[in-house]
Amino acid sequence: LLPSLPTLTVLVPLLSLAGLFYSASVDETFPQGCTSTDSLCFYSLLLPVTIPVYVFFHLWTWMGIKLFRHN
Repeated sequence: LLPSLPTLTVLVPLLSLAGLFYSASVDETFPQGCTSTDSLCFYSLLLPVTIPVYVFFHLWTWMGIKLFRHN
């Protein structure tokens, strides 16, 4: 079962921040290493960007379906 939306809203940024701090402490070339898809840092920076974009377009699609049905 999936956790509720308020739980995910708090949990995803905290996990992303933890991953960012972990990769900053483990990776010696932290700022330069973030551009390579082989590094953990790249994905810990990509996740906080991807989640809001996904939520925005999901809500945009849902709103479009709602407006289409009511017109």
